[in-house]
Amino acid sequence: MVPDTFPRQHARTQRLTLGEPRNITVSPDGQRIVFARSASGHDSLNKLWVLDMETAHERCVFDPKALHTDADVTAEELRRRERMREAAGGVVTYSTDASVAKALTTVGRRTYLVDLVNGGHHIVPIGAGVFDARLSPDGETIAFVRDGTLCTYNSDGTERVLCADSSPDVTWGLAEFIAAEEMGRQRGFWFSPDGKRLAVCRVDTSQVVLWNIADPSRLEVKPSTHRYPKAGSTNATVTLHVVSVDDGSVTDVALPAAYEYLNSVLWSPSGLIAQVQTRDQRRTNVLRVDVLSGTCDVIYEDLDSHWVELVPGTPALAANGSLVTCDDRDGLRRLMIDGLPVTPDFLQVRSVVHAGQCVLFTANDIEQPWFCNVWRHDIESGDQERLSPDNCISSGVGNDARVVIRTTSVESPLAVHTVIGGPQLTTYAETPLVSPNVRFHAVGPRRVPVAVLTPRTSSTELLPVLFDPYGGPHAQRVLASTHSLAVSQWFADQGFVVVIADGAGTPGKGSNYEREVFGDLAEPVLRDQCLVASLLPDLEPRADMSRVAIRGWSFGGYLAALAVLREPDVFHCAVAGAPVTDWHLYDTHYTERYLGDPSHDSSSYIRTNIVMDASRLTRPLLLIHGLADDNVVAAHTLHLSSALLAAGRAHEVLPLSGVTHMTPQEVVAENLLLHQLDFIRRSLRLDD
Repeated sequence: MVPDTFPRQHARTQRLTLGEPRNITVSPDGQRIVFARSASGHDSLNKLWVLDMETAHERCVFDPKALHTDADVTAEELRRRERMREAAGGVVTYSTDASVAKALTTVGRRTYLVDLVNGGHHIVPIGAGVFDARLSPDGETIAFVRDGTLCTYNSDGTERVLCADSSPDVTWGLAEFIAAEEMGRQRGFWFSPDGKRLAVCRVDTSQVVLWNIADPSRLEVKPSTHRYPKAGSTNATVTLHVVSVDDGSVTDVALPAAYEYLNSVLWSPSGLIAQVQTRDQRRTNVLRVDVLSGTCDVIYEDLDSHWVELVPGTPALAANGSLVTCDDRDGLRRLMIDGLPVTPDFLQVRSVVHAGQCVLFTANDIEQPWFCNVWRHDIESGDQERLSPDNCISSGVGNDARVVIRTTSVESPLAVHTVIGGPQLTTYAETPLVSPNVRFHAVGPRRVPVAVLTPRTSSTELLPVLFDPYGGPHAQRVLASTHSLAVSQWFADQGFVVVIADGAGTPGKGSNYEREVFGDLAEPVLRDQCLVASLLPDLEPRADMSRVAIRGWSFGGYLAALAVLREPDVFHCAVAGAPVTDWHLYDTHYTERYLGDPSHDSSSYIRTNIVMDASRLTRPLLLIHGLADDNVVAAHTLHLSSALLAAGRAHEVLPLSGVTHMTPQEVVAENLLLHQLDFIRRSLRLDD
């Protein structure tokens, strides 16, 4: 029997996520906890489970494996899973009625209604092609999208098309690419609390740049077309409408024309609100929508000289009608109730989980951003309490009645899901074959967060160094979590000092720290990696600074290539996976937030373009890119490679056929780690 290895395990378990409870929903009375979970740490087919709080018993209420159904999914579903970085199957998403007594899910070509109280399920007789099927709060209506049209199916067996358009470039009920990839809005329609109306997005992509993505290894397959709003180009036109479920009548919502982005929509018992944002992202408005007339009143406005950050879960309306937002004030992201900050001056709020009689939110102490906690704020009394333990990374889901906390740490190999006042949810996840040997630091005058991982050896022999950052906005890598550090520890176990540094632009350190990359995604980011390199011998005396590698994916890939191009005296080889090389080719909402609109001023784009640095390469560089990537398209790597070849600079390119921005294929994911290790060893001449 071939012995198991961490790269094989990491690939087989989809980055150690399989078998863990996910997509948790808590019933309003707190008596049922609904969640998806596969049967083992290597099973990718999720079942639907219910934890009954009265008996503390978990029971499977829906098992897709027993259905023997076709596993095909719609093209829209494949795109959504890519945006969500989701590779599992079975019950990937589901919706419930307001009482969480029924659940609706689509598996393969069929849609199923599941009884969460008594068990059992039945097929809903809807035709194939269903995407994002959702159950109304009263459980009487199912709304879904098919081929870009919004449809409903009623309990009396009637199916009807509510909203449709003759143009293939217009869809109803879908989130456009920018909303799904950059704003965190995966949805395009929302039921009213009584189930009688729907708020619906109409998306027109006819003016968005059309790109063709081909797989050169499959000559018989036509290139796929993809509307991609690259920086400086035209975005999709998104409008909002209120649609009657009974007769299909449509009321147009009067969104202000000066606000190009529709960030979020929320329809709660306290009313229908939407948040819109200007193209330059320096202004957002929260609008209260009159569902009968479609008129809007501005109930809150936020302004920022750099950009207004979009915080998951906000804006929201509390049970008493108070507006819940998160705003950057005095260098910190604060929880705001009706425009007033309610969190202390050491917490950086990361998300809002629930807004009712209380607000559940996640936040970290800016002095130790590698820890994060779940907090509860009582709106009436103003009292706040931390719900999660010390020295961990916590997230949560729940309501006023019940909260479920997910906790990870470097002390525990597995994530723990604890129902406050109840039991833990069972996990079938595999125990990682590595265990972090890590120390956390805050270095330099700005206290840059750093994690240093080393092999478990008492030897004082010098070790080569591997920087393993993401290093850019919206993705924190220095986290006190076994899962987050597992791959880095595996590299450390191969005989490296592994360094992860969250420099300028990364979250957790406060609003000002994030805004240090405004106008420049290159120099401030690289500066902090070099700062950490200069201080590393004081943090870890075994670090051999004559042999330093750097690896990264996506923005981390950009940073890795940037490092060997501009700081070859510090970084001696690089692995750049799916790197952005020319920010002109990345999307509007992300890129323009930091670099502005290139159609007005392209100087920031020129300053950060590493294709123009090709002649500076003097160190080994491995470029890796999935040819099916529709987020950071393969053209980024191909343009840089062409420029390197034209400049006579040797480098290596590893194209991944059929691979998107994530690498879900097990064999690819396993061997990709091994190939990177081999390249780094060769480049640093570790086997000489």
